Amino acid sequence: MFSDLIQYYLENTSKYWSYVATHITISLVVTVFAILIGIPLGIVCAKLPKLSGIITGTVNALRIIPSLALMVLMVPLIGIGRFPATIVLIIITLPPILINTITGFLSVKDSIRETAIGMGMSAKQVFLEVEFPLALPLIAAGIRTAVVEVVATTAIASYIGAGGLGVLVSSGIGYGRVFITLLGGGSIAVISIAADLLLEGVQNVLTKRMGLVE
Repeated sequence: MFSDLIQYYLENTSKYWSYVATHITISLVVTVFAILIGIPLGIVCAKLPKLSGIITGTVNALRIIPSLALMVLMVPLIGIGRFPATIVLIIITLPPILINTITGFLSVKDSIRETAIGMGMSAKQVFLEVEFPLALPLIAAGIRTAVVEVVATTAIASYIGAGGLGVLVSSGIGYGRVFITLLGGGSIAVISIAADLLLEGVQNVLTKRMGLVE
């Protein structure tokens, strides 16, 4: 089986790396949009508790629907390809970033805010120089969870024509060629582990700079 895998890779090197590039690109795009949506929403929820239940409830309700089912539901509305897959993956990726942002800001003690205000800081300065830095380690943890999840989930995007390493997984299963499935699945695992280790390092740096660990 290992020899078959090597032979397949050598015969399809450019195609393989094209799948890798597509998979990483989709994952990065989804992560960026999830961050751009999730962090501001999380801040709003932390500042306006009445909206928190509605927003988090809506996001979590959408997440309950299986990923593939959501993608299939998108097909009649916006067709097949990367766009509908990206929309669904953003929905899937959003909750950990949103929840951790809310938790991060709510974890900042009122006494710290009051001390900052007492030192003459404006509301903007308190937010940028006190609240956000203290919340950042938790936000980073949410992003880390989201990235690992989206790298794995992007595999199913191939079912609606988005491409990526999921093509190898589904092709291997469809043709009964286990080594192709292993190549696709193994590559997804490697990317996921690499991303997790990289983000773990970033998270540790942020945590140490905030003085949360010795």
